[in-house]
Amino acid sequence: MAILKIARAGHPVLLQVAEEVVDPTAPDIRALVRDMVETLEDAGGIGLAAPQVHMSARVVIFFVPERRTGDDENDSAEELTVMINPIIEPGAPDTELDWEACLSLPGMMGAVPRFTQIKYSWTNLNGDAEERTASGFHARAVQHECDHLDGILYPMRMTDMSLYGFAEEVNRNRDLMMSARPETEDKADADAEDEAEE
Repeated sequence: MAILKIARAGHPVLLQVAEEVVDPTAPDIRALVRDMVETLEDAGGIGLAAPQVHMSARVVIFFVPERRTGDDENDSAEELTVMINPIIEPGAPDTELDWEACLSLPGMMGAVPRFTQIKYSWTNLNGDAEERTASGFHARAVQHECDHLDGILYPMRMTDMSLYGFAEEVNRNRDLMMSARPETEDKADADAEDEAEE
């Protein structure tokens, strides 16, 4: 296993559509996933997509810590999940604004609108198909990570760039930032200090 270098915003690999994985059971895919897991643990994040470690492959790993779950039964803690060729479908048209950070944009965070409910499917490392429904932070984490597979970084999803900045400043001033934007949804007032980098 190895800790891989994480690509930062500005590297072209983060702007490309990742290639479909032809054989999810291939030894090189298993090796990539092992290295991604070690890299994620070292970085202290909750999710990582293959393009973030300079690999053009539709592979995502993530987990949802208990402290990030809500009351909805579809917003549950999830152990580490490995997804090959994931597909997301919105479960409802509703979106919600909340803070996000990313290992590829170290030290930054912003308020991003995301679907509140999704259904997602993928192939696991044994070649079996799986699917889940998700809401809340769980749904947000999956959408964030899968965006990396299509060359999308979270600032590209933002609708108000005044809600983007250095995490240290945002955490100190988020109440002032939100009060200056009365039309902004209340959810973005959530505790940004507790936001794990995805």
